[in-house]
Amino acid sequence: MLKHNPRTSAAGSERPLSKRVGYDGLRVLCRTVAVWLYGLRIEGRDHWPATGGGLICANHQSMFDPPLVGLTCSRRMNYLARDTLFRVPGLAQLITFLDAIPIDREGGGLAGLKETLRRLKAGELVLIFPEGTRTHDGEVAPLKPGFISVARRSRVPLIPVGLDGAYQAWPRSAPVPRLGRVAVVIGQPISASEIAAFSDDDLLRELSRRIQACHGKAREIRLS
Repeated sequence: MLKHNPRTSAAGSERPLSKRVGYDGLRVLCRTVAVWLYGLRIEGRDHWPATGGGLICANHQSMFDPPLVGLTCSRRMNYLARDTLFRVPGLAQLITFLDAIPIDREGGGLAGLKETLRRLKAGELVLIFPEGTRTHDGEVAPLKPGFISVARRSRVPLIPVGLDGAYQAWPRSAPVPRLGRVAVVIGQPISASEIAAFSDDDLLRELSRRIQACHGKAREIRLS
């Protein structure tokens, strides 16, 4: 039997005021830094659902990506993190404060999957990167199908997001970030009813198409 993980016990209205205010403060700080240092431009914020759960699916360019996507939304976002990151001093305290969901890749990630489903069904937003890893060249890699079972079981919309410029600012080969320009585009969600009507292969293709379109638009905005 899986034991309850205290790192993931707080969600939604259960979170203390300090965490709710702290998250909002971090979002404002990150947005300010992104605008001042990286000329952040955002399109499609009207596509964020005002209420209810949603599985946010974004392309993965750099370690900037979670805060970049999170700062574009006025609602709190949930993030996934490798369980090994909870042992890194400083970072461990931050992601614990943010109620990140620990994922044990070597152990199959069952506990993380259950917690992700719990938060989605509780009406929260969860960010994932369906490519599975950061890009090697700035382009969108083929998506892995793991998100499909989560989407079907949670019965929440899939929200495609494309970002560009984060790879140039902090490629996986660089130990520290550099300055640049970034853009984020939020696309039209795939509704729960649309998800139910798609076959797995068609859903994979449709989400990939929408993420690619958002990424292309983000690149166009960044370079304009």
